[in-house]
Amino acid sequence: QVQLVESGGGLVQAGGSLRLSCALSGRTFSTYAMGWFRQAPGKEREFVAAISWSGGSTAYADSVKGRFTISRDNAKNTVYLQMNSLKPEDTAVYYCAAKPGSKWYRNHYDYWGQGTQVTVSS
Repeated sequence: QVQLVESGGGLVQAGGSLRLSCALSGRTFSTYAMGWFRQAPGKEREFVAAISWSGGSTAYADSVKGRFTISRDNAKNTVYLQMNSLKPEDTAVYYCAAKPGSKWYRNHYDYWGQGTQVTVSS
């Protein structure tokens, strides 16, 4: 049974930074592709970033490209999302997700965390 636990959310002013973490337990982390998604109030959940199981390949939504960085530490079973130059429109609940596979993926993830709130004030 795969479990994902996010942490690192909070309240930050526009232009600030946050780093989200997501720890995976229950399976071998290095065999899973990982992704970050977000859902703002009244909106559908959307793709933010993804990383391959080796960490060698990444992908980003256009809205966060150049501001967010996804990374992983397979020794710590953890994936990170470094968020810089935050904007009020980045306010959402952020979820990490896991999918068995070597590549990065934009969808069809199998396991999801409970989410962590990120609020960016103007």
